[in-house]
Amino acid sequence: MDEELLELQRQFQFAQQAKSSIRLSERNVVELIQKLQQLQIIDFELLHTVSGKEYITLDQLRNEMVSEVRKLGRVSVIDLADTTGVDLYYVEKQAERIVADHAEFMLNQGEIMSESYWNSVAEEVNERLQECSQIALTELAAQLNVGLDLVASVLEPRLGTMVKGRLEGGQLYTPAYVARMNAMVRGAARAITVPTNLTVLWSSLQQLLHEMDGTSGVAVDGSFFQSLFNGLVKEGEIQGSVRAGVHWTPAVFAIAQKESVDSFFSQNSFISYEVLHKLGIPQPIQFLQSRYPEGKPLVTTFVHQSMIDMLDAATEDAIERGSWSDSLSLLPASFTPQDAAKMLTLCQSVQLALKSNKAHTFGEFYVLSSSFMKDICDRVVKELETLGVSGSSGNKMSDDLQVANEAKGYDSGRLNESNEMASDAGANKHSDKGSKKKKGKAAGNAAANISESSPDNQELTSTKSKKNQRKSKDTSAQTSDSKSGSRKESVKMKDDSLSSPSEEWIIQKITTLFPEFEEQGVDDPETILGPLANKLRPTIISSWMEKRKALLTQNADRMKRLLDNLQKKLDESFLNMQLYEKALELFEDDQSTSVVLHRHLLRAVATPMVDMLLHDLGEHNKLKSGVDVQESPSSESISLSPGDRVAISKSFPKPLSNKALVVVEALEGKSVEVFMDAFRTVAEESALPLKRLDKKLERTLLHSYRKELTSQVSAETDPVSLLPKVVSLLYIQVYHKALQAPGRAISVAISHLKDKLDESAQKILTDYQAATVTLLALLSAAPCDEDDCASDRILSKRELLESQMSDLKSLVLTNTQQAS
Repeated sequence: MDEELLELQRQFQFAQQAKSSIRLSERNVVELIQKLQQLQIIDFELLHTVSGKEYITLDQLRNEMVSEVRKLGRVSVIDLADTTGVDLYYVEKQAERIVADHAEFMLNQGEIMSESYWNSVAEEVNERLQECSQIALTELAAQLNVGLDLVASVLEPRLGTMVKGRLEGGQLYTPAYVARMNAMVRGAARAITVPTNLTVLWSSLQQLLHEMDGTSGVAVDGSFFQSLFNGLVKEGEIQGSVRAGVHWTPAVFAIAQKESVDSFFSQNSFISYEVLHKLGIPQPIQFLQSRYPEGKPLVTTFVHQSMIDMLDAATEDAIERGSWSDSLSLLPASFTPQDAAKMLTLCQSVQLALKSNKAHTFGEFYVLSSSFMKDICDRVVKELETLGVSGSSGNKMSDDLQVANEAKGYDSGRLNESNEMASDAGANKHSDKGSKKKKGKAAGNAAANISESSPDNQELTSTKSKKNQRKSKDTSAQTSDSKSGSRKESVKMKDDSLSSPSEEWIIQKITTLFPEFEEQGVDDPETILGPLANKLRPTIISSWMEKRKALLTQNADRMKRLLDNLQKKLDESFLNMQLYEKALELFEDDQSTSVVLHRHLLRAVATPMVDMLLHDLGEHNKLKSGVDVQESPSSESISLSPGDRVAISKSFPKPLSNKALVVVEALEGKSVEVFMDAFRTVAEESALPLKRLDKKLERTLLHSYRKELTSQVSAETDPVSLLPKVVSLLYIQVYHKALQAPGRAISVAISHLKDKLDESAQKILTDYQAATVTLLALLSAAPCDEDDCASDRILSKRELLESQMSDLKSLVLTNTQQAS
């Protein structure tokens, strides 16, 4: 058999070496192959090589490619195309088929790799791993020039067999190294007693490894530690809980946490959420509700039912006693106002009291009983009654104080000018005691003011007037102090009427009347006093209006009587003023004397009339506003200072106030005519019509005035007081005018009678006036208790005047009888 084969080989070799006599060209071969394909003798696909000189079948191409891959283990498709001499297109196409048919091959990024190749790689990796203890997959991927995922997928099934190691976080570790790291993680986790972030722990372990191994040490990723930690937790080697994968709470801490919460809550019956946050409990409300179902969650605190019952009992007791309660002060200092408000909503008795209107809450945690609030209303209304502020000028109380202060300065500024007024007013007041009519007053004024007829006599008169002025000033000061004292209480009233007291005023009164609010530290109006004043204000206004209405009803009769009396007194005073005004026409040519007479008439007659009008109008204004005004003495005896007049005028309603101020200003002027016009305007504004002096009334008043002066002259025993009365009576007889003249104008008045009297009568009057001036000069120069010689001269001069009195009386009485 072997010989036959050898023979066949020799024949085949000979045939190959023998030269054929017939040679085919390449073109003929190509045509021959095409013909065979047309005849389907060649029924398989033939491929041209790149050189174009060879044909190759697909099976042969695949066989050559498989042979090359098995020989090299890893071959690029491009290299296979060069090796086989076939176009790259056909090589890539057959490479996909080869990988599909052979499970041990894989195609990756244009390369065919065999299983044997990866086995050899795994062996090399294992050898290197045993030397280094750790290899990064990224390093292997870079060395092998393949993807990281491919390296991981190839090595994972070979771990534990061909590769003795563990893959974690893209790193390969040896079992010994894994055991070492596992021990480190277990020890570190067991050493932790408080909640910890595991990333911080892994950073600490990495730093420790770096310090131990130096720069040549193995770099460990945190995910490797996390994987080891999760395995230890799952096996139960470390006790605790993991939240969100990185927040570790040891079991020992959880036990201590619960024991701490139980201890605090059992001792205090409350615990704040902040305490639980500090203990590391992220959801305190859910934690506490699960452990203490009987407790109640508040805004910042969790409380036991016993604390709610305690607050309920204390607040209920305050309501029953008719008092108030500060819930926040009854609770521990850690409680907030919101906590106190929430606890009140859980108090059953408090809620029942609120629903039945037995109590009210303010500022979230203040509870006031209805009886206590009623007591506040009653006392504030009583305070309003005590203040006695008029409804039409409720906002003017502070203005009145300011005006009064300005008026005091105004008085002191006019003190020197008022010295003369004091002497005139004092003489006029002395004359009032003997007469109830203005005519009698006028005669008295003339008698008393004779002392001013000589400049030498003014010292004595000034001394007397200063005493009267001092007395008047003291009285005025007492009146002003009493008024200002009552006004200070209402200086905070800022509304336009008493029926609308402001909340600020009510808050001030509540603080004053109930000092326990300040004692409890309630000094913020926004918490309780402001809302309380806002709630009580309508009730206070309603109660005050009812009492005002009752007072208005009671004051109606007094108002009518007051206006009737004022009308009568004004009629009499104003007619007398008009009567005295006519006598001023006699002195229009003498400007200096005219000014003295005008100012004297304004001070002596007009001033009491204005004081009477302002006083009665002010009292009527208060009665009209529902203020309980005490019965005052007769307005005829009231004397007001300029400041008081200004203050009263400003307390009137606006139109009347302005006109009253004009009258007060005219009173200090030098024109009676201006004053009369202003006074009429005020009277018309006040609905008090004034009578005008006609001829008939003038005759009647002059007759009455003359009769009164005649009786006074007949009964007069004082030689000094006799002269002005005689001069006034002579003016009625001669000029039919009622003259009111001060002492400094008596001499001028006597000179105007020179042409109207006979020589004897003129001589008697002139001599008597000269003797009176001399007597007053002696009295002013040397008081009787200091100089006996001067006393003798005064007595002799007085006796001389007394001896002349009969002649003077006879003169004037005789002329009176003749005139009659």
